[in-house]
Amino acid sequence: MPADPSPGFAGETPARSAGDHQRSAASHPPRVSATSAVEVRRSTRRSRTVSAYREGDRTIVLIPARMSDAEERRWVSVMLDKLAAQESKRILGDSELAERAERLSAQYFGGRARPASVRWVTNQNTRWGSCTPAEGSIRLSHRLQGMPEYVVDYVLVHELAHLLVPGHGPRFWRLLEAYPRTERARGYLEGVVAADRLPHLPAARSE
Repeated sequence: MPADPSPGFAGETPARSAGDHQRSAASHPPRVSATSAVEVRRSTRRSRTVSAYREGDRTIVLIPARMSDAEERRWVSVMLDKLAAQESKRILGDSELAERAERLSAQYFGGRARPASVRWVTNQNTRWGSCTPAEGSIRLSHRLQGMPEYVVDYVLVHELAHLLVPGHGPRFWRLLEAYPRTERARGYLEGVVAADRLPHLPAARSE
């Protein structure tokens, strides 16, 4: 079955199940992970496919009812990676970036952070984002373009928090605790920085 063309949909993937443990959907209500905002829904109508899509700030993963717990964990990981790969190909324009910032402010800060402008810039090579609280302006480095959306969202939330708290004191970091993927996004960005610092080996010459 072809993948759904709508944004944030990982399509359907054939699930080759190693086990044959039969389960009914009624005995397994949807599972929700509070830390990663992932909801797993089992269906007796599904026998060989797994799919996933975004629903607000939650990810829905649809799997066959007969899957074991181990298979469920494996397929959730696979589908999350697929969604992230799809999202990495989407680049938001400045207007979409501003709309995203407004939504994130409403979601995590009760709408208190109100940027006057949000845009991409190409002159930030050592910082992922910056803001000028007096002007209400937020700027994101073009290097974020193509990264997973949760990483872009983290940088937006970070800069939105600076509109409320200029420094990086305890109050600032408490504000960031509201965003559930803070640690994951920070780890991703730290990995990018670390990879950039690795020595680049010269290409092998052909004899």
